Amino acid sequence: MVDLDNSFDFSAYLTKAREQVENALDSALGPERPETLREAMRYSLLAGGKRLRPILCLAACELAGGDPTQSLPTAVALEMIHTMSLIHDDLPSMDNDDLRRGRPTNHKVYGEAVAILAGDALLTRAFEMVAIRTKGVPSERLLKVLGELSLVAGAPGLVGGQVVDLECEGKEVDFETLEYIHLHKTGALLKACVTCGALIAGADEKLLSALSIYARGIGLAFQIIDDILDVTASSEVLGKTAGKDLISDKTTYPKLLGLDESKKRADELVLEAKAALDPWKNTAFPLLSLADYITNRDR
Repeated sequence: MVDLDNSFDFSAYLTKAREQVENALDSALGPERPETLREAMRYSLLAGGKRLRPILCLAACELAGGDPTQSLPTAVALEMIHTMSLIHDDLPSMDNDDLRRGRPTNHKVYGEAVAILAGDALLTRAFEMVAIRTKGVPSERLLKVLGELSLVAGAPGLVGGQVVDLECEGKEVDFETLEYIHLHKTGALLKACVTCGALIAGADEKLLSALSIYARGIGLAFQIIDDILDVTASSEVLGKTAGKDLISDKTTYPKLLGLDESKKRADELVLEAKAALDPWKNTAFPLLSLADYITNRDR
């Protein structure tokens, strides 16, 4: 197990990073027309949340020796892709949810058609953020980042995971299929966050490989905790409809393993994730702390 330096103030780090991300998100959307589209995009993008994904990107860039501000457009792009996935996930034809981050979902406010188009607009804007708004980063690094974003947003990532998730509703699902869904639907984007941040800084293959292991661990752990909270927390605490997995008859980690074994599995995955960064333990405090944060969160 990797021990954190007691002098690292994770709470202060998280507060500062979130503020940086929120400011960047607020200024990322231009004068889209019609105004309804811009409102719908901003409604979901600026709805708050943990901002874990963009912060992971910034932290990975810093670990790789880069300037985190240079990775900020990429961090914003990753949050745009994440927001798109939430908007589409909540649609009646998908998970059919009315609540997200403590308020009505996008389609409940703007209608299904505009919600779909707002998600599409955020996805395409993400590529603009990297390709046009990034300054001072060699073009070959940006091409690699764009490639990662293409993979994570498409069939090898979010889309593929969502399709399998939908196909498995109401069916018996084995552990291998469950992890396939979450490695693609949740884990792929988390992996892209740390990979893209490191690529912006020009990380070598050794660090990129270690970050992939780290991301796999926190990605699965994140989903396990999500599944646990869906059972144990209220809608008011979660900011979304609690018990939704049970209503949709989805296979979850608690359903397969039970609550205690699920928490144990999450803890093991976090330990594996942190161990992968052991060679960088003296400089990886933000990423190591973020791994612990994932399993200790209450929403």
